Amino acid sequence: MTVNSSYHTNNKRLTNRIHTLSQIGKIQETGVRRLAHSPEDVEGMELVKSWMEDAGLEARIDHFGNLIGRWEGTDPQAPVLLLGSHIDSQPYGGRFDGPIGVLGALESVQTLMEDGMTPSHPVEVIAFADEEGARFNKGLFGSRGILGEVTEEELERTDENGISRREALLRMDCDPSQFSSSVYPPGSIRAYLEMHIEQGPVLEEKNEPIGIVTGISGPLWLTATLTGFAGHAGSVPMHLRKDALLGASEAVTALHAIVSEHSPAPTVGTVGNMTIFPNSRNIIPESVSFTIDLRDIDLDRRNACEKKLMEELQAICTRRGLELDLQEDTRSDPRYCADWIMDYMKEEASNMGAAGIPHLMSGPFHDALPISQVCDYGMIFVRSENGISHNPAEFSTDEDIAAGTELYYRTVKRMLQT
Repeated sequence: MTVNSSYHTNNKRLTNRIHTLSQIGKIQETGVRRLAHSPEDVEGMELVKSWMEDAGLEARIDHFGNLIGRWEGTDPQAPVLLLGSHIDSQPYGGRFDGPIGVLGALESVQTLMEDGMTPSHPVEVIAFADEEGARFNKGLFGSRGILGEVTEEELERTDENGISRREALLRMDCDPSQFSSSVYPPGSIRAYLEMHIEQGPVLEEKNEPIGIVTGISGPLWLTATLTGFAGHAGSVPMHLRKDALLGASEAVTALHAIVSEHSPAPTVGTVGNMTIFPNSRNIIPESVSFTIDLRDIDLDRRNACEKKLMEELQAICTRRGLELDLQEDTRSDPRYCADWIMDYMKEEASNMGAAGIPHLMSGPFHDALPISQVCDYGMIFVRSENGISHNPAEFSTDEDIAAGTELYYRTVKRMLQT
């Protein structure tokens, strides 16, 4: 499939917006660092807000830090069709992860408005706050926020500079005491649609520019802390040590072995962050905190991996004389896309000349994950070169993004005609 004159959406406008937004928080030649609630994140939201207003949407930033552009329907009280993604990034991220979903949604709505369409249901284009979870180690903040799922504990989490989420929100003129006014009442969201880069190699392997997502793996995030006893690195014999880092290294190896037993199933486990105390060359590590990220589309299989990992952690602590503390940061079940939305996508892809469009699951989680708890949802994936994401080398072609946006536009139109 290639970009052609039959496309309704404005590829040049979309490409220019993606490029312009990528200059905010730019690192290296192609990377982006726009951490949640940071000055760069706010600057990016203000830019996208201006584009929403230029398109004719009524735009605002709510108290969670979500940017929302509303296209009013003939029945303002009808449940809203929600469209979007996020524009915050990882510390060492790329320019397509999230933004193409927000800007593709905006382009789709703007094209429908230029077509002269008037929806009965209101439509909202949303850039969710802190999808990534990189700054405060708990993501999907804005999408969970509008469902009333944010806890008081989250507001006290701090970043590497000691700034709490509460402080960060107040600095951008959001008021945590007013969260309730930004929560969507039950039944007020009709459906949700999101476009995202694949962040994996499947579409490239199939030589296809876009795909239909069938579901999202359920993530389990834990923070484990192993505590032993600090001692002089030169005087404590090996058999008498309570080395927390040694225990942590065994835990990392155990996680890898447990999930690898299920290969090639989409079961994955990752330790991506580790903090060592006292972190000195000649002191035996007394405590080590590390993150655990366990995901699977099959909940029973993930639960079995979790059970086995807990047994391994306890065995390691017993063997090494360590204490274990576990904190659960995120636990979500796998969520499956709505058949009726996937049917629209399949039909419209066929109309675009892609009758055999691939169907694939998502290993990464997205804002669609919490939103799926209250309404039907659908997702479109755009091919990622070499499957790279969360890296400045992340890349999707203008043509592939245009194809995804055209399918997005056509799907939104079908949903509004139903």
